[in-house]
Amino acid sequence: MNEPAPGPLAALRGAGKRYGAVHALDGVDLEVRPGEVLAVLGPNGAGKSTALGLLTGRVGADAGRVSLFGGDPRQPEIRRHIGVMLQEARLPDALRVHEHVALHSSYYGAPRPVAESLELAGLTALARRPYGALSGGEQRRVQFALALCGRPALMFVDEPTTGLDVEARRNFWQVIRRLRDEGVAIVLTTHYLEEADALADRIVLLAGGRVRAEGSPEQLKRQAAGSCVTARSHLSPEVIAAWPEAAAVQRMEGRLQVRTAQPEQLLRRWLAADPSLAGLQVQALSLEDAFLDLTRAPAAAGVRQEAIA
Repeated sequence: MNEPAPGPLAALRGAGKRYGAVHALDGVDLEVRPGEVLAVLGPNGAGKSTALGLLTGRVGADAGRVSLFGGDPRQPEIRRHIGVMLQEARLPDALRVHEHVALHSSYYGAPRPVAESLELAGLTALARRPYGALSGGEQRRVQFALALCGRPALMFVDEPTTGLDVEARRNFWQVIRRLRDEGVAIVLTTHYLEEADALADRIVLLAGGRVRAEGSPEQLKRQAAGSCVTARSHLSPEVIAAWPEAAAVQRMEGRLQVRTAQPEQLLRRWLAADPSLAGLQVQALSLEDAFLDLTRAPAAAGVRQEAIA
């Protein structure tokens, strides 16, 4: 492949995949754009790993279309331009770390120098250690080195920081940002929502095999009623819940907590209705709050929400 294909680097168009009676993916539209970090999030069983399997050619779609660099991801020549880090990988225990990286690098025409791949993955000090003597987190770092050693234009990393300590996770984040700055597009799945918030340019949220929402982390937070207003008030939750600015109301330890996408309008209405309002706090929602809201929301006929486009 001499030139990158125009448009998205990879895409699912109406993609479906079934395992028996279970729809792992049902009419999913998803695209990976050049130079971005795309986080694919969702609860267990949402279809994240299946989506990555389709895009990397490891799984075939039952419906819809799948493209990678404008071609069929099942073609070996096309797959040479991606790097993949799966949730689980079995590598020979007896080979040393640098031997694994050197062997894997030999499959590519213009790989990174072995020393550079080791440095990026934080493995320089472990280079001569047998793979089988490494901890689980250290083995994950070897798998990451194998994904990046071929200078891929597009990387798929599935739960990459599972088993890593806090320092190793932060170092991984720095490397992801460095790769993005080099122009590498990265598709990331993770259960650590703060990781997606810190790294992702764009998030696709899956639930039940369908896309529930798509946008930047900030867009998703706004879509899920992006602020939480808490105060002591003589008004009942039922009264506040009837206001158009209130998305959800609950009483917690003698205080009312109101979720809203319009905090200023809500505050004006609340102060007018209850001048004795006290203990007022306004907080932005976290990505975790948005994740819980959006995955609980019903998916209207599986159609992607476009309000944040």
